[in-house]
Amino acid sequence: MQDTHVPALARLDSALLAALQSAAADAQASGVNMHVTSGWRSAAYQQRLFDEAVVKYGSMNEASKWVHSPSLSKHVSGQAVDIGPTDADDWLIQHGNDYGLCQTYANEMWHFELATTPGGECPPQLSNPSDERAEG
Repeated sequence: MQDTHVPALARLDSALLAALQSAAADAQASGVNMHVTSGWRSAAYQQRLFDEAVVKYGSMNEASKWVHSPSLSKHVSGQAVDIGPTDADDWLIQHGNDYGLCQTYANEMWHFELATTPGGECPPQLSNPSDERAEG
């Protein structure tokens, strides 16, 4: 997470990036390697992901359970990251709120957002990204 010249990291919200860097350092001290597998995304790339999901799942409604359109995606605004590998996801699920990082969707253990203050309580998870659209 030190390659901050890469757009996927450089265009993240600065508070999110700082929280991730702190969490990654502490995870590393615990023997867990943490990587951003997807950070900031361009609107065009997000649209491509959404279009591919529509083909894969057969409808926009089903696709939206896994991928947001560019207008709704927090990746496009630099406010969300996907983390890997799985042991890093597990570590962040257990310790993320210490940094303000929360798993926001129950069906995406890899997706995290800065959703609370450090040490605060994470909001209840939504079952999937389409729930957010219904609420907001």
